[in-house]
Amino acid sequence: MQRRSFLAGSVLPLLGCGHPDDISGGFTGVDHTRGHLLRDASKTAKAWPAPSVFHTTEVLIAGGGVAGLAAARALRMHGIDDFALLELEDTAGGNSRSGTVNGIACPLGAHYLPLPSDDAPEVQDLLEELGVRKRVSGRWEYDERYLCHSPQERLFFNGEWQSGLLPLQGVGVATLGQYAKFSTLVAQARKAERWTIPVSNRPLAPVQRAQAAMTFIAYLDANGLTDPHLRWYLDYCCRDDYGAGIATVSAWAGLHYFASRHGFSAPGMDTAEHEGLLTWPEGNAWLTRRMAAPLKERLHTGQVVLRIAHAKHGVEVDAFNTMTQQVERWRAQRAIVALPIFVAARVVQDAPDFLRQAATHMVYAPWLVANIHIKAPLFDRPGAAPSWDNVLYGSVQNGGGLGYVDAMHQSLQPVPGATVLTHYRALGDVPGGPAAGRSLLQDRPWAAWRDTILQELSVAHPDLPLKTTRIELTRYGHAMAIPVPVTGNTSQIGLQPPWNMRRQLSKSERHVLADGRLRFAHSDWAGYSVFEEAFTLGHVAAAG
Repeated sequence: MQRRSFLAGSVLPLLGCGHPDDISGGFTGVDHTRGHLLRDASKTAKAWPAPSVFHTTEVLIAGGGVAGLAAARALRMHGIDDFALLELEDTAGGNSRSGTVNGIACPLGAHYLPLPSDDAPEVQDLLEELGVRKRVSGRWEYDERYLCHSPQERLFFNGEWQSGLLPLQGVGVATLGQYAKFSTLVAQARKAERWTIPVSNRPLAPVQRAQAAMTFIAYLDANGLTDPHLRWYLDYCCRDDYGAGIATVSAWAGLHYFASRHGFSAPGMDTAEHEGLLTWPEGNAWLTRRMAAPLKERLHTGQVVLRIAHAKHGVEVDAFNTMTQQVERWRAQRAIVALPIFVAARVVQDAPDFLRQAATHMVYAPWLVANIHIKAPLFDRPGAAPSWDNVLYGSVQNGGGLGYVDAMHQSLQPVPGATVLTHYRALGDVPGGPAAGRSLLQDRPWAAWRDTILQELSVAHPDLPLKTTRIELTRYGHAMAIPVPVTGNTSQIGLQPPWNMRRQLSKSERHVLADGRLRFAHSDWAGYSVFEEAFTLGHVAAAG
């Protein structure tokens, strides 16, 4: 306790010495005013001007995130070059984009990709195309430049750094017993049922349907898993992947995090497989930039999609060009709507019931991403060496941070120097819920976020405020769909993609999707947000 009291006290003089005011920075990465144009217009019943520019194309893709880029790639693979992709921001990539701070590349969102299994052949094909993996003597090998270098992760716990993120240093026998019990439950779940990424909206077994209908914390309660260290770790994992903690996400989602990947390894139990990760200094933007590069003039950025309508011989899409300040109309034979579901429900004219209902069921997590440039290596507490992923115990709940990743970790520089630490905060279940998190993002000034982040991370790095030169913040009001418990029809996870549910549609809904003129593709349709889901749904929407 004396050591922890000293650490906490040592932060305040550093923050109070006036130096943080010398740190430059601001909000960057996402122009939220563009997205709010559509929202504010609907609130005020604003009438957009009539289209003054007209285009024609065979296929129109609305949305340039991972799903939209995957759809564009699939069209090109099938010999279709007459298409256009409309993207809201200045660059494509969605949550998988990047920036630079003082010349160092860093992610603005997603920062890694687990090695895809054979359940994600489309993602495997992409990695082969980009040279990330290749077959050598009959076996697949990944380029070691892109595999996350060791040490991969560490946790600041009880005043020291330890290897791995599961709290271990000094925990008691009871805690270890709870770890072992949860490990056994995950192993049993993996043996009893199939857990895959992507989920492909496959029907669930009865036990999985029950898990999808309850919160993860209710599942832990039912199984007597009450240990605070275990719950902290599971809460961290859920916030990291889903944007909200164990009291919000479903038990299916909490188990899926482990059962679909690497299991759960308790100390002394060899029950989990080693999980390889692919990462780059700029995160998953390394992938999306290469997916976007061949599009050239087909990629139209700064476009606010206003309306998607079924027309006599195809579809019409109206978009506001933020550069020219004009409304432009696109006429296409078909359209792929790679937009978040809540946006799609607004812009699809006479939206069918399945789309409106899906929009009402979605819950979105707000996120804050802070890229912190430091001019010199930080002072390190005892224990594990600096790693790619660095997490502080106890800072996760109520909108606290998820630690940071080091943008220069992959460089293997012989002498550590300046770098960018990318810090994440999931605000999906702050007091007041996601709406309160979005208000916090919009209303809280940059300097307040700066001070909060510096104080939080200074517990492990008391010299951080003195070595920080710049902090750039990226705000996502609707960063990802939260896999909350589902009620009613729980025969599948997530929301059934429309092209797989034609028998369930009314005549008017079938008319909207007639002849495949309108396809939907976004990770939202899977019910949670990961690269593999978005990419596969985009690929299928274009190629199916």
